[in-house]
Amino acid sequence: MIDLAGIEALVAVERTGTVGAAAADLGYTPSAVSQQVKRLERTLGVPLLERVGRGVTLTAHGRRLVEDGGELLRSVERVAARARSAGASPTPTGQVRVVAFSTAVRGLLAPLLPALADEAPGLDVVVTEYDPWDAVAQVAAGSADLGVVHAWRGIGLQVPLHVRYQEIGEDVADLLVPAGHRLASRESVGPGDLLDEPWASTFEDSICYAWFVRMFGDQPRQPRIRYWASEFASHVALVEAGAAVSLLPRLGRGALPDGVVAVPVVDPVPLRTVGLVWRASMGESPAVSFLADRIRSALA
Repeated sequence: MIDLAGIEALVAVERTGTVGAAAADLGYTPSAVSQQVKRLERTLGVPLLERVGRGVTLTAHGRRLVEDGGELLRSVERVAARARSAGASPTPTGQVRVVAFSTAVRGLLAPLLPALADEAPGLDVVVTEYDPWDAVAQVAAGSADLGVVHAWRGIGLQVPLHVRYQEIGEDVADLLVPAGHRLASRESVGPGDLLDEPWASTFEDSICYAWFVRMFGDQPRQPRIRYWASEFASHVALVEAGAAVSLLPRLGRGALPDGVVAVPVVDPVPLRTVGLVWRASMGESPAVSFLADRIRSALA
């Protein structure tokens, strides 16, 4: 009988790159992960990991087992979800690992948590912040159960075949400028009005930066980015200081300081869709279904 814990450990090593990182991801010690893989090697009679310098890499047998074993783990997960669904209590219980982008954590999940605690006290919701591309990868790999993601119109969000995606709403971003700025009194602005402004932006590997580049795609040049920050609160502070302008989504934005004005942007409108992702094998999980329904209602 193949040890499912060993397959899970090997999949985690392949996903994270090291035994130590796999242990941290699974909540085990590095020694326990090593022992699980070694036990699997003894069962199968083939090497699954080999040393490369101070690290390890999967052998050809290991890579094949990860490919086949991932589907096996999803099948087991599907069986467990169906069993829980068949005997589900009126209120769901157990842990649901949620990954979500920063403004969804602030604007959707944080306000929702107190109501969840009252309605389903046996539900343990663990939230980790991830950019949408990374959130999809976490759900696909089994490191999270439910993802709250966004995708700007025209910017693709690739979802693996074993992951389900459902759009649940939309969010719009506005231009933030200092209160005394030349554009502060405008009813709307377009990209052509913004080429000479100093900008605050998220980092180049983020989905928000991908939209920023696309928004100015029809312009003769890209605007100057003077400040790079992942936190939108930092963008607001830079705008309030008169150092930059920025695009900021409305979801989770909160009240702006008196010295900051939000101006709508057109041609194109900075519009992003908000969606949920989960593994198909968790589709019948009462806890995941319950939480997904509550998140949909909160956004609506």
